[in-house]
Amino acid sequence: MKSADRQETDLEKENYEDKLKKYETMEDEPLALLAKNGDGFALESLLERYKSSVRVKARSYFLVGANQEDIVQEGMIGLYKAIRDYSDDKQTSFRGFADVCVTRQMITAIKSATRQKHLPLNSYVSLNQSTYEAETDQTFEETLGDPVLSPEEIVIDRESYADMEKTIEETLSGYEQDVLALYLEGLSYQEMALALDKSIKSIDNALQRVKVKLEKELIKPD
Repeated sequence: MKSADRQETDLEKENYEDKLKKYETMEDEPLALLAKNGDGFALESLLERYKSSVRVKARSYFLVGANQEDIVQEGMIGLYKAIRDYSDDKQTSFRGFADVCVTRQMITAIKSATRQKHLPLNSYVSLNQSTYEAETDQTFEETLGDPVLSPEEIVIDRESYADMEKTIEETLSGYEQDVLALYLEGLSYQEMALALDKSIKSIDNALQRVKVKLEKELIKPD
């Protein structure tokens, strides 16, 4: 009896290891669908696969007034929601969809915890990127008007951004700060629109307003 039990245990272990190896090599999309349909091992595997990415993203928000581990946990909740809501008919990869869900969950948690609108400091924003990317190749730099600055001159690095934070918080609306926060994260217009439940045009308009409001800080008189 003990021998039979041992053989059964060894078989279960072998099956577990085979399944582990299979899931380690499986692409995100089919793994997410398995997890969504109740495969607990697939869920655990996918959460583990993305844990380091969630932790890295959480670092961007460490200075905004919330505990970093709390933000990591919120990010994992966002990842779980991404798995729950993902479907193979979505016109995006699971990684892209998960990134939006994780970012949205973190921002929501930070708002709830601080009751203020904040922006990550350990990043930078370059206005030398296309505006309303689906419609035009015009850059923010080109929309600023004269004088035209070089890309280097219109990059807000970490130090100057920190100096501007108070002005930004006082100048931009909450929605504009949310849009800029996602822009700093490198999300596309489509991803920002999905995260904030807005149209792409609304995102573009908000970024244009941000550009105008920050123009006085970016373009200093001689």
